[in-house]
Amino acid sequence: MTTVALVHGAFHGAWCFDRLVPELAARGLRPLAIDLPREDATAGNVRNAEVIVEALRDAGDDVVLVGHSLAGLTVPLVAAQRPLRRLIYLCALIPQPGRSGFDWIPDAGVALFDWGAYQLDQGDGTALWDLARGAGMFVNDCSAEDAAWASARLGRQAWLPSTEPFPLAALPTVPSAYIVCSNDLVISPAWSRQAAREQLGVEPIELAADHSPFLSQPALLAAALARLAA
Repeated sequence: MTTVALVHGAFHGAWCFDRLVPELAARGLRPLAIDLPREDATAGNVRNAEVIVEALRDAGDDVVLVGHSLAGLTVPLVAAQRPLRRLIYLCALIPQPGRSGFDWIPDAGVALFDWGAYQLDQGDGTALWDLARGAGMFVNDCSAEDAAWASARLGRQAWLPSTEPFPLAALPTVPSAYIVCSNDLVISPAWSRQAAREQLGVEPIELAADHSPFLSQPALLAAALARLAA
């Protein structure tokens, strides 16, 4: 049975995949939602990759790894350390070798608004998302109930994954795919389409969903992941 490992983005946790997990299981896949140590100011992408590799220790080689948003900077490091059948970027950043996200994101046309203006620095190497102004950015297609459920669970996020340079000289050669969501208000769909073609050499798969399709369109996302896992 194919394991579909799900890695959350900034401020989120494995909880964000709660609606996606049963959809994947219903399609004959083994979903595994992984929690990253996002509140640990000393944990960057290298440490996050170690956590993912450990979570996949008994999963075998038939693994499809999905990285959402900020996790796009981490999941290629996993592909360099263990076998994967496919790597899927979901509304995700794609790292540039030798550079940190802070080095290239501001000038690349990635962000649809100033992400930094919505992050409340906690003075300990972490930030909180400004829910008073930006709660709806991640979940603009979700029901009010789901949006409130998700927003209430957002927590601290370490800065280090964004500031740590990507340590590989090139992206791993594992087969990759990119899922872009046309209603994403966080990461530019136009940037995602271009990055998928130029950095991964693939034609992106497009879903009519927001930045959180695992909440707003779990069945649609599960169907896309199942096709990629087939």
